[in-house]
Amino acid sequence: MAEALALRHISAGYGDTVVLEDVNLAIQAGESISVIGRNGVGKTTLLATVMGHTTLHGGEVTLGGVSLARVPVFRRARSGIGFVPQEREIFPSLTVRENLEVGARPGPWTQERVFDLFPNLGARLSHAGSQLSGGEQQMLSIARALLTNPRILLMDEPTEGLAPVIVEALAAVLARLAAEGALSIVLVEQNSRVALAFSARTVVMDKGRIVYDGASAALAADGERLAKLIGVE
Repeated sequence: MAEALALRHISAGYGDTVVLEDVNLAIQAGESISVIGRNGVGKTTLLATVMGHTTLHGGEVTLGGVSLARVPVFRRARSGIGFVPQEREIFPSLTVRENLEVGARPGPWTQERVFDLFPNLGARLSHAGSQLSGGEQQMLSIARALLTNPRILLMDEPTEGLAPVIVEALAAVLARLAAEGALSIVLVEQNSRVALAFSARTVVMDKGRIVYDGASAALAADGERLAKLIGVE
């Protein structure tokens, strides 16, 4: 199976401040993984480094075997990376339809297909982004990323701040995306229960390093080990 995304010996951060140290991670085409850990251990920085928003002090990021070293931030999405930021970053003054059309590119993901995933969006096409609930805004952010027709989808804390019933609905959608196997997905998630259920493979980060990379089921079955890895007593 071909590599969709790889980080090799990555050292990165913000300016002179190093957050990630010697990070090695490879995601295969069609593979989904979860990334968990306490706040401030480098999970968001990991995604930001793939997107080109950090200072790269060492190592290499490749997409489909091609180095991203000389690919500017604004072209990385065109290279096949879809990104769902933690802050959602929808356009509040634009309608749902306009938000979806902004970055859409031809491919298997169409508006009809995302409405099948998120029926609420189809019913609110003329509503402004600011008129949507938090859950609907998250759905819109994911739908917008899918409409760029990426090869790999990066999601940063998509369930944060959502009501439990919305978290369950969103988790079902994420499971459906993973089961299709057409996309490689990296899910950064604070909710370890959602993360471990989402993918067969989980990565745990601590202090800017990967301290576990293996089976989700093994962590789910060993609560004591999971608590130690993510720093929960």
